Amino acid sequence: MSDTLPNPLDERYPGYDVLDKRLTPSWNDATRRVIDARLAVPREARFLNALEWRTLSALCDRVMPQPTYRPPVPLAAYVDQKLLSDTRPGFRDAALPPQRETWKNGLAVFEAEAMARHDQSFHALTPSEQEALMIEAGAGRLGHAGWSAEQMQLFFNGHVLTDILGAYYAHPTAWSEIGFGGPASPRGYVRMQNDRRDPWEAIEATPETVEKTRKENRNVR
Repeated sequence: MSDTLPNPLDERYPGYDVLDKRLTPSWNDATRRVIDARLAVPREARFLNALEWRTLSALCDRVMPQPTYRPPVPLAAYVDQKLLSDTRPGFRDAALPPQRETWKNGLAVFEAEAMARHDQSFHALTPSEQEALMIEAGAGRLGHAGWSAEQMQLFFNGHVLTDILGAYYAHPTAWSEIGFGGPASPRGYVRMQNDRRDPWEAIEATPETVEKTRKENRNVR
């Protein structure tokens, strides 16, 4: 949880945009449909209420701060979409209720603790105050409103962190940042050895080759 964000001049894969692969042999129709649907998720709450949405948005900002030089990945919208569709991982800890109830209970605890300690809603706290509550939740020291500290710990580590980070790295913006080309179908990957790359993979820059790499990555398809 940090406010330290990358400078665009320090990108590892400058000039690379995975969406440039959309109409190339790197992606097939199935991949395009999945990514198009992912990019079309509405940017507002459809399952959570207004207060829950603001609490979730604040948690997203602390778990995965994003730079201001590009449009942000809509993390809260992706978590809300997951809850709206009730898409589940196929298992859950027996100490927690089903996914939707777990998220609503957990968000309520953050709000209740913020009001009890600071007389303000969670989303209105300073970043350091929000992070202090999050650290306590992750360490199993935060319980309120009928929920035990153990349940909050399970919720924070098993839902807040995994769902928010999972949402981030499921988005093409994150793929471009880490040089990932998306699903391997249908083109696949051939050069599997260390320090080798296929021609359609992004090129990682060094401080000395940023501008040269930027031009090369714009031609990667």
